[in-house]
Formats: sequence, C-alpha cells, structure tokens
Amino acid sequence: MTSIKVVVALYDYHAVEQGDLTLRTNEEYDVIDESQEHWWLMRDKAGHEGYAPSNYVQKKGNISLQQYDWYLGDVSRHRVEGILTQQESEGCFIVRNSATQPGMYTLSVYSKKYEPPIRHYHIKKDAHGMHYISPTTRCQSVPDLIYLHQHNPAGLMTRLREPPTNDKQAPTTAGFGSNKWEIDPGELNLLEELGTGQFGIVRRAKLRRIDVAVKMMKDGSIGEEAFIEEAKVMTKLQHENIVQLYGVCSKKRPIYIVTEYLKYGTLLQYLRNKQTLLISKSVILLDMCLQVCKGMAYLEEHQFIHRDLAARNCLVGSYNVVKVADFGLTRFVLDDEYNACETTKFPIKWASPEVLEYMTYSSKSDVWAFGVLMWEVFTCGKIPYGRMKHSEVVSHVQQGRYLENPRNCLPNIYKIMCSCWTYIAERRPSFGDLAIHIKDLPR
Repeated sequence: MTSIKVVVALYDYHAVEQGDLTLRTNEEYDVIDESQEHWWLMRDKAGHEGYAPSNYVQKKGNISLQQYDWYLGDVSRHRVEGILTQQESEGCFIVRNSATQPGMYTLSVYSKKYEPPIRHYHIKKDAHGMHYISPTTRCQSVPDLIYLHQHNPAGLMTRLREPPTNDKQAPTTAGFGSNKWEIDPGELNLLEELGTGQFGIVRRAKLRRIDVAVKMMKDGSIGEEAFIEEAKVMTKLQHENIVQLYGVCSKKRPIYIVTEYLKYGTLLQYLRNKQTLLISKSVILLDMCLQVCKGMAYLEEHQFIHRDLAARNCLVGSYNVVKVADFGLTRFVLDDEYNACETTKFPIKWASPEVLEYMTYSSKSDVWAFGVLMWEVFTCGKIPYGRMKHSEVVSHVQQGRYLENPRNCLPNIYKIMCSCWTYIAERRPSFGDLAIHIKDLPR
C-alpha cells in the first residue's frame, strides 16, 4: 500500500475559490494529488479536501525555521550579502539553506570591525545530531544555537544581534486557484494610484486580503483576445524573480490585469531614490542584476521573450528582491507609433541591431537589453546614451560601439555587459550562462 505524503503548512492560506482548502501554519495535511506543479489537492484533519498552493507547505519531518525572522530559506549568498550590506548594522545576521550541502544551513554575519565585513559560517551537525559552528559549542537545534550566539560570540566574528528589519511575506501563488485566471472586478478594492504607463493607470488594490497591482488598460491599447488567451498560460509561470500574474478581469471594459504588488516600485526609481546609498555598493548592484538575469533565464527556458526589458519594467520588493515585470506584454500592443522603431515611443536605447534593422525579437535581443539594464543599475538610473538623438543612437549601435564603462563598475562586470552587446545575436551568451558568470564573479 502506498503511504500518503504528509505535509506541514509554513504559512496561512485562506481559501478563496470553491474547491480550495484553507491552510493554518504548522498544521498537518495529507497530499492526495500533486500532479499539478503549483496547486496540490490536500485533506485536513477534519476530512475537508481542496486545492492549496504547493509552495505553502513542506514535507513533515523537515525542520521548519519559517517562524523565525532570521531565516530566509533558499535565498542566495549574493542576496544575503546585499541585504546585510544595506543594513550596515553590527551583528546583523541571516540563516539560509546551504547551497552546497542539502539539508544543512549557513549563518551569515555582518561586522564593521572586519574587512570584508560579512562572513559565512556553515552550521554543522555531529553524529549525535547536535548543531555547531565551533566544535566547543554544540546545541540540540539551530534556534538554540542562534540563541546561544546572541549572548556569546563563541568563535564568531561578533555576537549575533538582530536579523534585518522584518520584511518577510508569504510567497506568491500561481494564480488564485488550480485553474482560476478570470477575476471578478467586484472583488477588487481599488486604492491609490501607483503610476501611469504606456498601457494605462496602475493602482494598488486589495483582493481577498492580498495586496495586488491592477493595470487598467486603455481601450484599444492591446489586442485583447490574443492577450487573454496568453494570460491563461502566463498565470502558470512562477519564479521568485518574475512578477506573478494572478489573472485578468476581461468581462468588462477596461480590461484589468491583476499582478503581484511590490511595495518599492520600479527598479529605475528605486535606483535613483537610493543613489547615495547604492552607488558604491557593487555587491548590492550586482545582486540586482543577478536576480533579473535569473528571472530572464526562467522566461528563456519557457520560451517567453520580453521585448521591453529595462529597469523601468522591473520592480523591487521586500529584502531587495527584484522581479521582472510586463514580460511579453508589448507583443499585443496596437499602437503603431510604439511598433515603429523610428518614433519616440519605441525603446531604441535598449534595442539590439537586429531589432533596429529588422524588428526581429528573440531571447538574444533580450540579452542585449539586459546589458543596457546592467548599465542602468551601475549608474543608479542614468539614461543610456545621455542626450543622444534616436538617430545618433541607431548609428552608434550599428557601428558596433558600446556604452561607456560606468564610473564605479569593475572591469570584469563591464566585460559581461559588453558580451551582451555582441553584434551578431547568435554569439551573445544565454541568460543561463550569464547567471553563472555573474554568480561566479569575485566580490
């Protein structure tokens, strides 16, 4: 007889659709069907069955540290260094899953007294199941070990103080149900305006207790029928570095596109607002680039082309997370001016040679735009090519000339940008290769 998989909820989840199952943190559930990647059919102790997000649960028996503010799970070493560098607080620390030893953990600590100011310690486990960093100090659990080092450095560079400012949130879900993508606009409580873009007004809203962003599409701005069909597929895309599409309101006009809300707004504005803090922090800036690259590698793997990748089309959320937004949306634009590269609406400064000459888009043209985005990041939001006219930019690109190296950008980072600007598209690296190159750069 096949044993039933038992999981424990890491977060509360409130059932929002008929057929969903409410989850309560730390309660156990039987998994009945996990054939869908993002939504599993589960049963609670009372016998109620329904679908719930698979990323809200963890197999029973695995140690759960989710309740602690200092634990950030699978966050990368580079993200951790960026977060701790930005906090600049003595003894600030984070525990994350080990990237090299599955089931183990790494403690990362910041201290102004040392150079470099961040050190990473493997939390080891002995034959008796005791956890330790220094062999002379052993504890039964990771929380016990952290508590001990908060009162005594015991071999660490400094005593542990506090984790970064508490900004943890439950993860996004792929849509709002196992097969739900059409959203009733009556369920949206529209709040303040976040901005106005090419497609219309963007507003923050509440949807069943969840903060969301709502794009209120201008009439005639997109090919609606084709986009709605594509939206069904796009709600299934889920990655920590792409903005989650929850669904659409397509029964009335204007069409609403409902997405994940990220509270710090566009990457471009964030860079400009935080320029004084960020301009000399290459660790943070490079991590931002890596996050965008990972999101784009996911889209590349799923054969999605962005067509308008730029800092203005990425968003920033809690713990410096950066996510790619508006991927694929420009394919449905009906604006003739936008679709003609000689006009002011067309994003010429991010366009590759083959886009400028033939309007040919691919993941490789996205790679070109990513190189320009890296330049935006390392200049903290300057305009590429300065005050050059569009015709001058086109000439510059067609002559194989590059954007200059930003002042605070190391040569090995600029070299990666230049690889994105290889004139022949096929010779540019993939996003998968770029992510490896960026990740392996010395800090």
